[in-house]
Amino acid sequence: MSERLTVGVAARLSRYLQVLTQARKMGKSRISSQEMSDYTNINATQIRRDLSGFGKFGKRGVGYTIDSLLGEIRQILRTQGQHNIALVGAGRLGQAIASSPIFAEHGINVAAVFDNDPAKTGRTIGGVTVSDYGSLAETVREKNIIVGVLAVPATSAQEAADDLVGSGVRILFNYSEALLDVPPDVAVHTSNPAVELLHALYFHLT
Repeated sequence: MSERLTVGVAARLSRYLQVLTQARKMGKSRISSQEMSDYTNINATQIRRDLSGFGKFGKRGVGYTIDSLLGEIRQILRTQGQHNIALVGAGRLGQAIASSPIFAEHGINVAAVFDNDPAKTGRTIGGVTVSDYGSLAETVREKNIIVGVLAVPATSAQEAADDLVGSGVRILFNYSEALLDVPPDVAVHTSNPAVELLHALYFHLT
């Protein structure tokens, strides 16, 4: 697909991908737009409209073949193949991120984990040995890492972001509360469970 997706469409397709992946793990082989709607709270008509814009994936009254639709959405989102990411921070949050099987399910490989605490370096989390922070730049270039995940305190986030960007990383996932100052060509995605919860409470309790 040559045209870029709008933010809204990309966000919804990502939700569909999450539901389809989980449905397959539950042993399902087909799913209807109404079932997807139940899991995502996105109107079934909107789901059919989104998917029909890229081709005919389902049949009326039969639904969608999960494996086929998974492959199509991954191609649309350009997530096929393997993508290496670097995780900075091997504390509790970093350990949870590195040990999660969700990344591997979507072709995302935690290729390196860094920490500046000597007590953490050398340990293995999620099958990856924690490296000394000083080796970040060399490892990022060596392993062709383009995505960095920040699981560090807010006071350390900007320095880690600067070092990742300086090593060639162009996408940052920020789990800290810090507001990062990065070049215009670097994308920052901030994950804050409290803010997301407040958003959900506003729309469901008011």
